[in-house]
Parts: sequence; C-alpha cells; structure tokens
Amino acid sequence: MKFATFRYETTQDRVGLVTDDDRLIDLSSLAAENDLLQFVTTHQDSLAELGERIEQSELPSYHTSQVQLRAPIPTPNTLRDCMAFEAHLVNCTRTVAKWKLPPVALADRVCERVFGRGFLRPPREWYRRPIYYKGNPHSVVGHEAEVHWPGYTEQLDFELEFGIYIGKQGKNIPASEATGYILGYTIFNDFSARDVQLAEMQGRLGPAKGKDFDTGNALGPWLVTPDSVPDPYHLAMSVRVNDELWCETSSRDMHFTFEEIIAYLSRDETLYPGDFIGAGTAPGGCGLELDRWLQPGDVVELEVEHLGKLRNRVIRAH
Repeated sequence: MKFATFRYETTQDRVGLVTDDDRLIDLSSLAAENDLLQFVTTHQDSLAELGERIEQSELPSYHTSQVQLRAPIPTPNTLRDCMAFEAHLVNCTRTVAKWKLPPVALADRVCERVFGRGFLRPPREWYRRPIYYKGNPHSVVGHEAEVHWPGYTEQLDFELEFGIYIGKQGKNIPASEATGYILGYTIFNDFSARDVQLAEMQGRLGPAKGKDFDTGNALGPWLVTPDSVPDPYHLAMSVRVNDELWCETSSRDMHFTFEEIIAYLSRDETLYPGDFIGAGTAPGGCGLELDRWLQPGDVVELEVEHLGKLRNRVIRAH
C-alpha cells in the first residue's frame, strides 16, 4: 500500500491512499489531524483490510497530477543517512583520485584489470559498522518541490537513495526483530554541495554545509508499506536528468541491511516512530561517481522499483 501527504487547493496537509491508477483517495475524514504517521501507525495491524474498505468507499479522490505532494512525513523526528554501498564509496574515491592524484587513479585501474579488484577501498572500519550522519529534518521537501542551489557551491550533486521510516518505539533492537519496526519505504535524494563537502571533511568531521541547506533533503513521492516491497535488497534504481538516463543500478549490494542498521542505531538509543533512515547512495547514483554535474534549472528524477519516481528541479535562489 502507498500513502501520501498532499495538499489540494489549500495549504493544509491531508493524508491520502494512492491507488494503482495514480489516484489519491482523501482520508481527511478518517485521519486525525491529517497526520500520515499517526494514521498508518494506528492502523498498522489492519492496513490490508482497511485499504480494501477505503477503495470501495465513496471518499473524494484526485489524480496525483491535481495535488501537491509533500514528503510523506513532512518533518521527520530525525534524519539519519548511512553509507551502506561499498561501490559508491569506491567510485567517489576514484573520481577524487583522478582529479588530485592521476598516477594513483591509473594504478588502481591497472590493478583492477589485472587482479579484478583495485586498491582504493574503504577503510576497514567501514566494513565493521554502518557509518551514518544526522541531517536536518527541517530541510525536507517533497516530490516536484524546487531545490535551491546554495550560493556557496559550484558543484551541487544529487544522490540516488531510498530509506525507511521507523514505525514503533524501540531500543537495543535485535536485527532478527528489526523488520517489525519498519513502517515503510520511500525514495531519498540527498542533495549535496560536493565541493564544500570534500573541503569540510578534510577536517575529520562533517558533512556540515556540504549537506545542510534549505530544501536539501527531498523525500517521496509516498510511503510504501513493507507488504508492497517484496525484496528491498533487489530493487531496480535509476537516475534521469532532464529526461536523459544518467544511471541504472540496484539496491542489490547493500553491505548492511536495514535490519542490521536498526540494530546498530538502537544500541542504547531509542528509535521513535517517524524517524527516517537512509541507506546511502546506490552504486553510480551521484554526479561525483560519474564526474557529471548538475546545472541550475536541471530536473532530477530518481526512480526505484515499487517506490515510484521522485522528481525535483534545482534553481538558483541567489
């Protein structure tokens, strides 16, 4: 099932059920305070039955093209983003090496051709635990929202990601039980001021202004419940910029599963309903890996199997 937060002809948020023919059934009369998180968590154990009743009801509905889609949970409690794909980190390291240390980049390519594996790898610690950072939940925007190009960067980048919302409170959650804490999935475009990020992280901390700017976290288009995602670790994923295909990849090679990530994050720290956790960038899913860069006015569309399409235009705001 797919649920959305949307606006129709007003600035008031509403909760909707998304049908297979791209219509939104308005659940305002059923959802207290028009809060998607509260609605889905309240009915979590009977969603399938509820969905059938809703689709057979006479509640008002709109085509998705008629409404403004907000992020599923417009302001998550927290926003954590991991780096669960080894190939993403390897590809980014290779691009930076190509810029700054061309002989090293060449040697790595030769090593990969000869031995099937280059030497520019993540540090050992990366393989031991799911590294993450905390982003700003107040900079979240939704599908079709404009993303403002920060005035301090020349290299605004996209990141093809997906992630989960936590559905119930928990602490010290075993990985074997963590699936039950996943409320649903959505697509995440973690826009990044790449030149600033690379400079900041030389100080052994961050990312800071490389990630923190208004409208920098795009989430959507809706929340998809786990019953509609047969295997989150084999999802086809792609990026299009101005309708041109830039990347085709998948979620297949996550080094850590969401269940393992939940177990790690909840060590002596309580997770709450509405927390968002990103998996990190899928292999090939950002401009830094491809050494291709966005320009003001570009439209970035991320697509993830079963989760839909998330589209945003980047604009100069300064």
